[in-house]
Amino acid sequence: MKRIVILGGGESGVGAAVLAKKKGMEVFLSEKGKLKDKYKEVLTKYELPYEEGQHTEALILNADEVIKSPGIPDKAELPQKLKKKGIPVISEIEFAGRHTDAKKICITGSNGKTTTTMLTWHMLNKAGLKVGLAGNVGKSFAMQVAEEEFDHYVIELSSFQLDGMYDFRADIAVLLNITPDHLDRYDYQLQNYVDSKFRVMQNQRKEDAFIYCIDDEITSKEVLKKNINAKQYPFSIKQKVEEGAYLEKEQLIININNNPFNMTIQELALQGKHNIYNSMAAGIAGRIVEIRKEIIRESLADFHNVEHRLEFVARVHGIEFINDSKATNVNSTWYALESMQHPVIWIVGGVDKGNDYSALTELVKEKVKGIVCLGTDNKKIKKAFGDLAPLVETGSAKDAVYQAYRMGKQGDVVLLSPCCASFDLFENYEDRGRQFKQAVRAL
Repeated sequence: MKRIVILGGGESGVGAAVLAKKKGMEVFLSEKGKLKDKYKEVLTKYELPYEEGQHTEALILNADEVIKSPGIPDKAELPQKLKKKGIPVISEIEFAGRHTDAKKICITGSNGKTTTTMLTWHMLNKAGLKVGLAGNVGKSFAMQVAEEEFDHYVIELSSFQLDGMYDFRADIAVLLNITPDHLDRYDYQLQNYVDSKFRVMQNQRKEDAFIYCIDDEITSKEVLKKNINAKQYPFSIKQKVEEGAYLEKEQLIININNNPFNMTIQELALQGKHNIYNSMAAGIAGRIVEIRKEIIRESLADFHNVEHRLEFVARVHGIEFINDSKATNVNSTWYALESMQHPVIWIVGGVDKGNDYSALTELVKEKVKGIVCLGTDNKKIKKAFGDLAPLVETGSAKDAVYQAYRMGKQGDVVLLSPCCASFDLFENYEDRGRQFKQAVRAL
């Protein structure tokens, strides 16, 4: 009997454990921290042996194969020991992919992947297809393969998940963009991170599809170097493409098999340049799986964005409040500021991830009328932007919202787009976003 050990007892680990058990394997799950009660209940229900608070090496280094949580770096001691012993270490996505014949639409990129994944799922769901939502969003892919029968999966993939994928094949691979992020996990080599993102199209065959942004400099250069088997569908807002998606005047045009679809960009539910890209990527995927044009049009027009990503919260005395707490890097915040049409009071700050703020200078000059720092150490932000707009420092979401409200007047936008991680004052970006929304509603 094959012995599978799972490192990490979160959503993906517990799902993998259930699937392995259902496939008749011997399973052991090891969680270094504390397991959440809801996951303990699942492990108990399926009679799965587990440990928490430690990794007992004697019970791990005897595995035939290990499924590792994407949160554990490959360089950590235990993965290194497994590598030395020649024990394969894979991701939950790789494992679950072996046990389903469903069509897989896999979406990656430095920014916009959650929105594009949700939008694509929304479209397939609206078309009446049996479709699961997995990866970084929704329930774990493995759990769905174990318990539900879907014909399609829309899977959001981070570079960490892709790193643990070897034989997995996406029927439709989507690469939105590549900007330097998480470089600490890639020896500070951008090429390592680029290679990781391009794993989304590994093993593809000529009948598969590869959808990518030709306007993204790093991606388009890399495409020329790679040997790509799949049919390519580029999308662009700067140039016309033969097959794929592009803009003509104010029209978004998706052309697949010489059967063009078009709608105006004003009709899109998601506004801003980056969201035109997200809508194009989802629309191409929808057309490839032969969803009717009317359904694609409706889906692109009535989609509600994910929580904490440019999420409209409320309008108070003519001032609009927007929660973009999920923007934890410079590039995400650049997109947020770029899409704003009114003067912005910008709430920014938290744990700096080695940010270079210079990319934001021009946008801040153009769009921002006031800055509210929300973090314990704001030195870098003050240095970067202190001369560009009035700036105040705060230590809680409540105070930040109050100060921003005081700075604003009718027609302004208060934008929480922190550009930083949240761990100095909050549990995570969701907690930060929820506290922000609570404070807005209390005004």
